[in-house]
Amino acid sequence: MNLQQELNKVSGFKNLELLAKQVVEGFIAGMHKSPFHGFSAEFSEHKIYNQGESTRHIDWKLFAKTDKLYTKRYDDETNLRCHLIIDNSSSMHYPKMGTFDINHLNKIAFSALASASLMHILKKQRDAIGLSIYSDSYEYYAPEKGSERHHQMLLNQLNEVVKPKAEEKATDTYKYLHEIAEKIHRRSLIFLFTDMFQSSVEEDKLFEALRHLKYNKHEVILFHVFDKNKELDFNFDNKPKRFVDVETGNYINLYADNIKENYHTAVNNYFEALKLKCAQYKIKYEAADINKNFNNILTTYMIERQKFA
Repeated sequence: MNLQQELNKVSGFKNLELLAKQVVEGFIAGMHKSPFHGFSAEFSEHKIYNQGESTRHIDWKLFAKTDKLYTKRYDDETNLRCHLIIDNSSSMHYPKMGTFDINHLNKIAFSALASASLMHILKKQRDAIGLSIYSDSYEYYAPEKGSERHHQMLLNQLNEVVKPKAEEKATDTYKYLHEIAEKIHRRSLIFLFTDMFQSSVEEDKLFEALRHLKYNKHEVILFHVFDKNKELDFNFDNKPKRFVDVETGNYINLYADNIKENYHTAVNNYFEALKLKCAQYKIKYEAADINKNFNNILTTYMIERQKFA
């Protein structure tokens, strides 16, 4: 089955649940399940994973070591609490989407489908899921629950979040992260989807808020969502263009080639600084290029879940 073709048959985000299911199935099917060689002590405690079985007992640490899927014969049955946070500011709606194409999602659509895919796995594992969405206000909050009704309610919110914004919406990410931190009382695995666009003045405030999120022994994973081709590599043709800040309306007219090299250097330095600061505060940083598939998102979740347990 060609996963990309199958996903594009689904009409936009009208069936987000089906899209998420197919993303997860494609992720699982793409992994190697060949016979085991070596690691005899570990092998005695594991069995080969068969497609269709629950992913709950897969040993992801062993997968990282062997590149093969095995399930533990005995595993901790403790359920996980997970909270998903999505930045819904105007910059997350870049680039503008025309017809739906799984290979050309904008940042908010990528984040919504990634979140729905994580929710699909969490639901299968009977874990509790919460969701927060913010832009220039705290738009939505749902505490961690595991019911089918709750799952459908969150999917409806993800369907709403991908709709184009009628007006410019900036955000003070740090402000809403502090609010979210005050709401999550029981130890949870927290995933934040954001493009990390804020002023240099706000950067320190943002990391203070991320440290607040780690309070109560929460584990925080930052998925840095960006369009590598445009927002990092600045690959535009060299015709005169107007570049508009979608959150403020400010603009500048220029030829892309005139600033491409300096732009790439500055943004790359910023990205590297983000990684270092995340490491300093023991926050898991993962680059999430919207031009790639969701394998990195799902693998990160699986490994972090096992470490968290």
